[in-house]
Parts: sequence; C-alpha cells; structure tokens
Amino acid sequence: MWGRADRAVKLLGRNIPSILKMTKGVDPKISRRLCIKPQEEGQLHPRSQSPLRVPGHKPTDWEKRFLLWAGHFKKPEDIPETVSIETIRAAKTTLRVKFSYVMIVLTIVGCIVMVIKGKQAVKRHESLTNINLEKKAQWREEATQSTSAKP
Repeated sequence: MWGRADRAVKLLGRNIPSILKMTKGVDPKISRRLCIKPQEEGQLHPRSQSPLRVPGHKPTDWEKRFLLWAGHFKKPEDIPETVSIETIRAAKTTLRVKFSYVMIVLTIVGCIVMVIKGKQAVKRHESLTNINLEKKAQWREEATQSTSAKP
C-alpha cells in the first residue's frame, strides 16, 4: 500500500504541500512530524497553564451541589469563591459514575422483583394467555349484548 503512495508522491512531485511530503529513508508508519508541536509554540505559554484554561471559575449553585455530592468538599462553606474547571469536571465525572452504579443496582433489583412476581403469578395459575382469553371473551359478550339490545 505504501509503495503506491510513494509512487504517487514521486509522480506529483511539486504539487504536494511540503507538510504532506514524506521524508526519504523514514518509514511512513513511524513518521511523527505532524504530531510534534513546534518549539516556538511551547515557549509562548508556560507549562503550568494551558492557553485555554481559565484560572478561576465561580461555581453556580448546581456546581456547588455537584462538588459536595462528589465529595470534593465537606460543607458548602468550604467551597472557595473560585474553583478550577478541572475540579468541576472531575466532580461531574464522579457523579456520572455514581449515577450509573445506582442505575445498575436499580435494574438488577427490578429484574429480581419481576422474577418474584412472575413466580407468584404461576402459583396462582395466572398467565398472560389466560388474561387475554378472558378479556376477549368479555369483549365478545359485550359485543353480542350491544347488538341484541339494538332494536
């Protein structure tokens, strides 16, 4: 596959942008030129802060609740005026995981309850087939009564 690509690059020559040209003697599978950031970009911003990060974020009432429920803070008074966005994201992730655990437990409990109710219905000799047959018989009876009541 790479042989065809190399041939196409050689045929097209100058028409390919310099970023897309493969270097000679380098295996294209391990070429990582596009993944490496230029040095100039790394020197503009210090490593401690990313360029998109807001230093402080004032949490809303819901975000304060999330921080409490996730266990990041013990009391509402402990929450500072500004909290990093990473802390809020971590709290939301923790709550998502806890919520999914609760949903898993509720699903298992629901399944167990349905199995128990089904076994009780079998003991009473109830089944969906019997219930449907009784309903249809009742509907037929009502239909015959309504047609005989009409003069």
